[in-house]
Amino acid sequence: MRVVFAGTPEVALPSLEAIVGSDHELVGAVTRPDAPAGRGRHLVASPVGERAAELGVPVLKPAHPRDADFQAALADLEPDCCAVVAYGALLPESVLGIPRHGWVNLHFSVLPHWRGAAPVQHAILAGDEVTGATTFRIVKELDAGPTFGLMTQTIRADDTAGTLLAKLAEGGAGLLVATLDGLQDGSLEARAQPEEGVTYAPKVLVEHARVDWTDPALAVDRVIRACTPAPGAWTTYAGERMKLGPVTLLDAWDGAPLAPGTLAVTKSAVHVGTATLPVRLGEVKAFGKKAMPAADWARGVRVEPGVRLGDTEPGDDG
Repeated sequence: MRVVFAGTPEVALPSLEAIVGSDHELVGAVTRPDAPAGRGRHLVASPVGERAAELGVPVLKPAHPRDADFQAALADLEPDCCAVVAYGALLPESVLGIPRHGWVNLHFSVLPHWRGAAPVQHAILAGDEVTGATTFRIVKELDAGPTFGLMTQTIRADDTAGTLLAKLAEGGAGLLVATLDGLQDGSLEARAQPEEGVTYAPKVLVEHARVDWTDPALAVDRVIRACTPAPGAWTTYAGERMKLGPVTLLDAWDGAPLAPGTLAVTKSAVHVGTATLPVRLGEVKAFGKKAMPAADWARGVRVEPGVRLGDTEPGDDG
């Protein structure tokens, strides 16, 4: 089939490469416009835009998919199907009918669970033991189109949103190509999603990534892992924001009781109290500093006994 690939971030690249290596013909790519990046704030192409240009296929970068010029350019490519992975913009009905097999999206959850922008983060936040990826035909309603296929993935206790998404991106790439194969030979039929079991996964914002030390240790751990690497879990120390890497859960604690947020510092570790057992901090990034092991940070700032994290409002992000 003639395929146009729509995607933007690095997580979409495994699927793009899988299509290039398949029997289908990549005839173009759609991605978000170039965006400022780096200290010089120069315009930089998205990872998908950059790779598609290297492949020598036409790259369309509409400000919005409803733009008439974009829709005309897409129609001129005569795609049989448009494959979508993390494109980042809502598609109007006027473009959905351009390819004869429609737009097939690879979504990183087992639909209808976790429809929306942040399914991997919400799966970790909820403590799900299993997630996956689903291919489906895009319709007007958010992530509600009929499905073609799925894969499942166990969520490990140490998975962050970043590591889990990487696994799903690799496994999902094969699923997407298999879906295109099935559409081409007519062996695959779309099935309507069940009406029961629908949950939503809105974007996780910076304010959602603030750790509440009055939560149980398990909830603290989930928030931090779900927000790693983005938007980045954080707390405050001495009135300034401090970013947190994944923590270690304890099976037991034989030290003095720690109130939520209270620090206990030794030469080799920093523990923080929660509503249940303390957790051991991993890497931290204090305001204006590089990321470092928590014990190194604590030695540098000379943490006083009884100091608590999260007691005051933050200043600017470090």
